[in-house]
Amino acid sequence: MKTLKATIISAFNIHGYTLRSDALKFLQEHLESLAASEQQTDIDKILNQIVGQNLTSPLIDKHIVESAFKNLHSAANDDGVLFNVCDSFSLIRYTFNADSKKFLPWSTLHDKTVALHGNPDSKAQMLIERYRTIHQRTARHRLFTAPAISRDTNQSSTFSLRAIEHLLGSSSKEDNVIVLGIITQLKEGQFFLEDPTGVVRLNLMEAIYKGGLFTENSIVLAEGFYEDKIFFITAIGFPPPEPADITLSHFPNLCVTPYSSMNSHRLSTNLKHAEEANTDAMLVFLSDVWLDQLQVMQKLHILFAGYSMMPPTCFILIGNFLSLPIIGSQSKTFEDCFSQLGSLISEFPTLVENSQFVFVPGPNDPGLPHILPRPNIPVSFLGDFMKKVPKAIFTSNPCHLQYCTQDIVVFREDIISKMCRNSIYTPWEHEEKVDIPNLFVKTVIANGHLLPLPLNVAPIYWEYDHALSLYPLPDVVVCADKYDPYTVTCSNSIFFNPGSLPRSNFSFKVYFPSAKQVEDSEITEDDS
Repeated sequence: MKTLKATIISAFNIHGYTLRSDALKFLQEHLESLAASEQQTDIDKILNQIVGQNLTSPLIDKHIVESAFKNLHSAANDDGVLFNVCDSFSLIRYTFNADSKKFLPWSTLHDKTVALHGNPDSKAQMLIERYRTIHQRTARHRLFTAPAISRDTNQSSTFSLRAIEHLLGSSSKEDNVIVLGIITQLKEGQFFLEDPTGVVRLNLMEAIYKGGLFTENSIVLAEGFYEDKIFFITAIGFPPPEPADITLSHFPNLCVTPYSSMNSHRLSTNLKHAEEANTDAMLVFLSDVWLDQLQVMQKLHILFAGYSMMPPTCFILIGNFLSLPIIGSQSKTFEDCFSQLGSLISEFPTLVENSQFVFVPGPNDPGLPHILPRPNIPVSFLGDFMKKVPKAIFTSNPCHLQYCTQDIVVFREDIISKMCRNSIYTPWEHEEKVDIPNLFVKTVIANGHLLPLPLNVAPIYWEYDHALSLYPLPDVVVCADKYDPYTVTCSNSIFFNPGSLPRSNFSFKVYFPSAKQVEDSEITEDDS
């Protein structure tokens, strides 16, 4: 039976690390009181944290071990905050380093700060970063990773992932080549596949499309043969998805929100217990809350009255907040509407006291131009609303919510209609039954991005493209859209659309974190 000292040394050696004597002594002293199984668990967790750091030497000093042990201890014992809201402009930006095979904070590699309007290199860097993120994920997948020892001598179950420069350097025809790249249209009516090594023209006449909505700027796996400087595609699909637990097992430091370090909220035992024990906790999502419509205000009164006896954890109200875009004098209308909403909510003191109100802007709400991410609605448009509902939070679009151990992304954009209009392949014209929401969810998960569309269709601030990233996958993604309501579960993540409140017979969604379930709801006539 191994001694504790031998177990610690062996575990660190497997990962290529060597502990200095004072670091080894520290670990022995702090782990010797635990049972053998708990010792191994803590060693693994400490190693996960150390592996995620940008270390320049395999020699592990005492201060590194102390820091990892402190993070582990705080994650296990810190009560934490049950509910947090983080806007897009506060998220931590990461970049993938191919040499160290780690995600490193962008701020540690650059002296400058992130600017809202980037320089000309920002656009290229944005697309390269998207590609690198998906490439490292795809290259690690079992389909593209050959086993160390193959038992099947006749047939390989893995495939080789080629770069475009490999095709361009070929002097003869190559069959059954698989390439990961971004679909682009460099010339009118001609599609190309691009990666950081080059670009190649595509022939899609015989292509079989598999499982998604294929648009420009989406990252795809293309299979085919290369001949006469053209890549003839036989099959095209999306890179395999990766659940969050697998991502975080490789990159435990990949925590995009600043409200916890090293994903400590995910590891917190107390937060997990609070999440499971609070079975009555619920998050209520409503989209297109048109405050200038009398019927909408009447329905909100019914909704708030119904929930006043059992206040939800949070109401997430998503724009647009007026039925028509704001132009000129309508800014006063916006202010008056929010003042009326504040008066309506203040009629129910239990909600004001016990429920959080979060407001996410829509495309037509006041703020910056139609470029994502959008900032929160300016205070100058709210009138006296904040005096009536002091706990209200106005955040960006998209935004991140944390409830106990779960991460939730809220995004407002009519994305499905845009993706359908810009798809290079229309499955509804070739297949009898097409589940559009399911195809949409598979597409954004595969791309690790909320908006895999050309920039002229869906403009993005290049330096803040990371705000639309879905890597690692959140527990819940709310894609508020004027499309019909839906709920889709894929790769251990729940995607749902609460629907447009006035357009969908006043339907909305309620999420129960303890059970990880979404309930379809509707505001009916007041029975009283």
